[in-house]
Amino acid sequence: MSDSNVRTAEEAREKHRIAMGPELGDLYSALWQQLVSLHKKWGEYVALFGTKPERIELLNQAGPSFFRTVQDCLWRDVLIHLARITDPPRSAGKDNLTLKRLPPLISAPKKRSELEALILRSVESTAFARDWRNRQIAHHDLLLSLDLPTEPLAAASRNHVDSALAAVGEVLNFLSLHYLESTTMFEFAAKPTAGGATSMLYYLRAGIEGECARRERVMSGTHDAKDLERRSL
Repeated sequence: MSDSNVRTAEEAREKHRIAMGPELGDLYSALWQQLVSLHKKWGEYVALFGTKPERIELLNQAGPSFFRTVQDCLWRDVLIHLARITDPPRSAGKDNLTLKRLPPLISAPKKRSELEALILRSVESTAFARDWRNRQIAHHDLLLSLDLPTEPLAAASRNHVDSALAAVGEVLNFLSLHYLESTTMFEFAAKPTAGGATSMLYYLRAGIEGECARRERVMSGTHDAKDLERRSL
C-alpha cells in the first residue's frame, strides 16, 4: 500500500507549480530540495562530530587522519551551500538559484515586503559562511594565508549554522504557509537514517571491539588460524 503523504520530487514540484504558478513553483521546489539536502549534510556532520565526545574518540581510534579530512570537507561544503542559497541572483554573468530570486515573483506588495525582510535576515545569518567561502574556501586571501594584519574571518560555529538554517527555512515556510497552508520541519531531514553516519559508527565500534578481542586471543595463545588471516579489502 502506498503512502499518500509521500511524494517524489517531480510530484512535489507539480504540486508547487499548481499552487504557486509555474515560475515561482519551480523556484520554490528547487530551493526546497537544496535546503533538505543541506540539512541532511549538516545532520551527518553533527552526528559524527557534534554529538558525543565518545564518538570523536571512536573516530580517532579508527582513522584520525581520514576523519579529520571528512570533518573539514563537510564543514566547508555546508558553509559553501549556505552562501550559495543566499547569493545574489547573478554573479560572473550567470544566473544563480538563490532566495533573492523569490520577491519579484510575488505580486502582492505586502507579502513581497514581508518576504524581503525574511530574506534579508537569512542573508545576514549566512554572512559568516560567505566570508569563509570568499576568503578561505573558494579563494585563499593572501593576508590571511601569510598571517599578516587583516580583518579576521567571521566567527563560525555550529550555533551559527543552526541559526542560518533556521533563517533560510523561515523564508520557504513563509511561502508554503501562504500558498500551501502548510510548513516543512526541515530539521527532520537531519535525523539519523539507515546507511548514514550513525550506522557507520556502530560498525566502526563493532570492528574495533572485534580487533581488540582478536589481539587478546593472539596474545593469550587462544587464537585459531582465522585470527591470523590477512584479508584484503
